[in-house]
Amino acid sequence: MCIRDRYQRRVHGEQISQFIDLSRKMGFVKVQKTKAYFKRYQTKFRRRREGKTDYYARKNLIMQDRDKYNTAKYRLVARITNSRVICQIAYATISGDRVLAQANSTELRRFGLEAGLTNYAAAYATGLLLARRLLKQLGMDTIYAGAKEINGEDYDVTQEQKEDQRRPFKAVLDVGIRRTTTGCRVFGCLKGALDGGLYIPHSVKRFPGYVKEGKEEKYDAKLHRERIFGVHIDNYMKYLKDESQEDFQRQFSKWEGA
Repeated sequence: MCIRDRYQRRVHGEQISQFIDLSRKMGFVKVQKTKAYFKRYQTKFRRRREGKTDYYARKNLIMQDRDKYNTAKYRLVARITNSRVICQIAYATISGDRVLAQANSTELRRFGLEAGLTNYAAAYATGLLLARRLLKQLGMDTIYAGAKEINGEDYDVTQEQKEDQRRPFKAVLDVGIRRTTTGCRVFGCLKGALDGGLYIPHSVKRFPGYVKEGKEEKYDAKLHRERIFGVHIDNYMKYLKDESQEDFQRQFSKWEGA
């Protein structure tokens, strides 16, 4: 037994004896965390303690069917920070995750976008960039050109597949610990990847423009298109400029210079 373990046991023993003495003075106190509790306590994974990884969700995302042997199960990993949007195509191995392709919204500066690198429009463009980069890397960019028009309508690349061609690249969406609310920006990454020519199982129920009233469900593709092109941001900029010039300069000063 090392010195540290002996020290910890001695300190723990002193704490228990102090607690017993205190309980005698106070009367009956039920011991909630006994020595047996601490002996059986198991420390959680580091990323679970830090609140970074939902291991229950991760297990379902990376588990592969047994009859597929060592076939990789690809994930579209969408992460949004304070300054950028990150999209990756990754797969899990015993030694850790491997990234097949990546794109982030700071690359959009090459295409003329200098500000607003974390909004829905930037998320869509990042997902689109990732999809085209991945397909070009795999030699499938000429087979699956993606959506011809950005109109907000649901696009399914499997409809473009022919019998003698390679099947579309399939991945599953990985949103991490972010809450999947309707209109969330991670679904902008999803929509961009779909329009770029990737096959990702999904529904339109979390896209902007989807409304459910009782048993009636409705999806407004036009509203989704406006969100993709950032019309909501443009409207807010005009509103704020009329209301308060000071607030406008504080929030949109970079946009005017871009």
